[in-house]
Amino acid sequence: MDIIIAGAGIGGLTLALMLHRRGINCRVYESAQELRPLGVGINLLPHAVNELEQLNLLEPLARHAIATSALHYYNKLGQAIWREPRGLQAGYPLPQFSIHRGEFQMLLADAVRARLGADAIATGMVLEAADQDGQHARAHFRNRATGQLHTVRGDAVVGADGIHSALRRQFHPSGDEPRFSGRMLWRAVTEAPPYLDGRTMFMAGHQDQKFVCYPISEPLRRDGRSLINWIAELAVPGATLPATDWNRSVHKSVFADRFADWRWDWIDIPAIIDGAQAIYEFPLVDRDPLPRWTHGRLTLLGDAAHPMYPIGSNGSAQAILDARCLADWLGQARQGQVRALETALLEYEADRLPRTAGIVLRNRLNGPEQVMQMAEERAPQGFADIAEIIPEHELQAISLRYKQLAGFDPAALHRPTKGTP
Repeated sequence: MDIIIAGAGIGGLTLALMLHRRGINCRVYESAQELRPLGVGINLLPHAVNELEQLNLLEPLARHAIATSALHYYNKLGQAIWREPRGLQAGYPLPQFSIHRGEFQMLLADAVRARLGADAIATGMVLEAADQDGQHARAHFRNRATGQLHTVRGDAVVGADGIHSALRRQFHPSGDEPRFSGRMLWRAVTEAPPYLDGRTMFMAGHQDQKFVCYPISEPLRRDGRSLINWIAELAVPGATLPATDWNRSVHKSVFADRFADWRWDWIDIPAIIDGAQAIYEFPLVDRDPLPRWTHGRLTLLGDAAHPMYPIGSNGSAQAILDARCLADWLGQARQGQVRALETALLEYEADRLPRTAGIVLRNRLNGPEQVMQMAEERAPQGFADIAEIIPEHELQAISLRYKQLAGFDPAALHRPTKGTP
């Protein structure tokens, strides 16, 4: 069995490692001419870390990533709404990690090349289309350097090529436009003194004005410093979705005045904004859930299948869970436990599409972050006791409901036996 993977992001690289572990041949084709550690921070929730441990990646992750200890929600005045332990501190069998996205991607890429071979990732190859003849699938890539079209034949093509997926566009050439929330994100990293315990993630504000912070470098933490990933988010009335350049560098003056007085006794948010060397602007977008991902021997994975708002720290985790599920079904097809490869791809879709569609829709309601909006609506001038505004049982229920939906409910998450495929 030979699988063609379009896209060397987190989902595509994780899938390659999982297929290799099951004895399935694959190769990854990436549109960028060179893999470089780009981007800002991401969170890896315990259910995703479970899967990465099975790939023997826990140790390198722990060397680079922060083992997140807690998640705090605050209102726009810096008053605590809800605090909960995370990772090991919450009783999970494995940590929750925060890490620079590019650093994590390079860790995965290095593992793919070490295990599958130096040529396992072909760069500068832009997917233009894919087709099939009943027995095989073909992917057509344009070489960025030469302009030549290359056709690659395999048993299946997996589109792990992100929110602008060429394979998704082939399946749905119209009526599948990105859905713009009317909110903009400004993202950056800042080296600064640690706040709180140096391992806490927090969110402050409400759905129209929010600030998110979390540290992402374990080496810096050990040196008494902190590399802080941060996101400023604002509603932008009347804004339209930018046609191009969703990741442009902007000056802080575009948004920083809205956070100018967000200085509290435990953190100075204007100073964190001031300390960033580069700030990048992103529209907050997703796409409507699809009725299907799979067409014969062609299927989608990760953001290509289910782009979602970055709420609940779930985008990368769901791509990793997609990869595990797809690898499991392809492994069964290889062993003859599933009658056809096409059936395996449909089984993967049946497992993952409904769950991820639920997360996309719940994230539009702000997921677990809705507690901040509730506090804003019920007590816009602040509160003396959050329990008088939102009872603790209501806060607990919101948190647990999202964990159950996303697949990291502590009561259901068990550490698998080492060596389980």
